[in-house]
Order: sequence, then structure tokens, then C-alpha cells
Amino acid sequence: MKLSLGPIQYYWPRDEVLAFYEAVAQSPVDIVYLGEAVCSRRHEVRLADWFDIAAVLREAGKEVVLSTQVLIESGADVTVLHKICANGTYLVEANDMGAVHCLEGKVPFVAGPHLNIYNLPTLQWMAALGLHRWVMPLEMGRDDLTLLLAGCPPGLQTEVFAYGRMPLAFSARCFTARHCNLPKDDCQFKCLDHPDGLMMRTRESEEFLVLNGIQTQSARVHNLLPELAAMRNMGVAVARVSPQSQHTLRIIALFQEVIQGRIEAGTANAELLDLMPEKPCNGYWYGKPGLEQVAPPERTTA
Repeated sequence: MKLSLGPIQYYWPRDEVLAFYEAVAQSPVDIVYLGEAVCSRRHEVRLADWFDIAAVLREAGKEVVLSTQVLIESGADVTVLHKICANGTYLVEANDMGAVHCLEGKVPFVAGPHLNIYNLPTLQWMAALGLHRWVMPLEMGRDDLTLLLAGCPPGLQTEVFAYGRMPLAFSARCFTARHCNLPKDDCQFKCLDHPDGLMMRTRESEEFLVLNGIQTQSARVHNLLPELAAMRNMGVAVARVSPQSQHTLRIIALFQEVIQGRIEAGTANAELLDLMPEKPCNGYWYGKPGLEQVAPPERTTA
């Protein structure tokens, strides 16, 4: 099983992004997804910069994948999409069907978690278009994934979002700007003030959701580190870690140490809990509400 680092979901200053990927180049992660997948107004790092970062990571031995935007809202967004899909060097993660149509029949591609591949006919159809790897939808549980893997086309890789706040929804409205009483077109880039998103709480002061511009995330942190061995036995090829503003490199190291058998999952998970910005959850994996934390079943040996 390989380990991937998903695209940065938040808006970080340019220098912090560059320093982050300099460190990632020296990390044990196998695959790195790059690019702005959330909001086209985020211009601290331009497309040309992403290509420069990609070259550095590739030189360091990483597999680089360029991620496309989930919600395309303008002609300028379409232009950027076409440039990414026609890059000719790096694999592309298609996060909407427009990207799929740009890539189908031309080059292999990755289907992002937002393409809603929930059944075998859809997966087989996407494979016929040139699918190289697909990322399981966040809401899918292990039982449904097991059924899909049983009929998965030969050679098709499966990736699972294994750590991070889950991107649940996207909207044409910017909720961060709205919170600051600003129009979307004059948001003053308030997302820069929230490197891990803006927490929403219920009237009882319980953490509920996180606002990240036009994206809504889970408040709790989805964590499948204890399930890595089970995932590998199921046939999952890649586990994905989503970046956070602090401790990402240590989180990568913990996941890789468990994958390679150098540390027990329970030991690693005990440390991981202290590195999370909020409480963990894994409900979707077990077919439960996503915000629940379900104890892994006891594993018996013959």
C-alpha cells in the first residue's frame, strides 16, 4: 500500500506553501496531489508555481498528480482546467465531469472523491474512459467498498481518504465571506486568517462544521489509521492524508510507519490523537453517521 498527500484544502500564504512542499519533498510520502481544488480566487500560488513545485517533487522521487477544481464557476476556471488537463507531464485528478471529458480517451487520470462513484457500473464506465485510479467517495463504507473491489476492473487502483477533515459540500456562495459580512467578489481573502478553516458551533457550543470559503467540512477529523491493515487486505492501493496547518509531516510519518510495519497501529494512533485539531471520527467507514467514532472490531486469529 502507498501513501498519498491530498491537495491543500485551505488558503495559506505563498511562502508557507513553498516551505511546506520543500519539506514534503523530503518526507516518506509516495504520491502528492497539487493545485487549487477549492476556490479560484485563491491566487497566492499560481498555476505556474504549481508546475514548479511539481518539478521539485518529481525530482525527489514523488508521483505528482495535479488536482482540478471541484466547482467550475467562470470562463477563467475553464481555461485553467484545460491547461491542467493538457499539461502532458503529470497525471491529473479530475474533480468534476468537465475534467473527465477533457481527459477521456486521451490520457489516464485519477477520479477524485467528488465524482460520486458509488456502484460497479459507474466504476467500469469510468475505467473505459481511461481511469487509472479512483478515490472512494467519503460517505462510502467498507462493506460497499468491498463489493466494488470484488468486481473492480483489472489494474485499476483504489485510493481511500484516510485522514483529515472531510470536504462535505461546495457552494457558489462563500460562507467565510458571508460570516465577515463581505460579498464574495470582495472577500478580502479572509480565508488566509483561518489556516484550518473557520469552526461553526451549535447553540450548545459543540463543534459542528468548518467553513472553508465555498467549501463546508466536517468539524471532526476523519481517521482510518487503525484500519490500514484491513484496507490493504481488501485491496486498497493508496491511503490519503489531507494536509493541515500543523503536524502534517509527523502524521505522514506515522501513517508510513504503520504501513511498513515498523510500529503498531494502536501506538501510532495514540500519538496521532494529540496531533489532531479536533476529535476523531470514522462513522462513514462503518456505515454510521460520519461524525461518530466507532471502535474497531476485535480481530481474531485462527
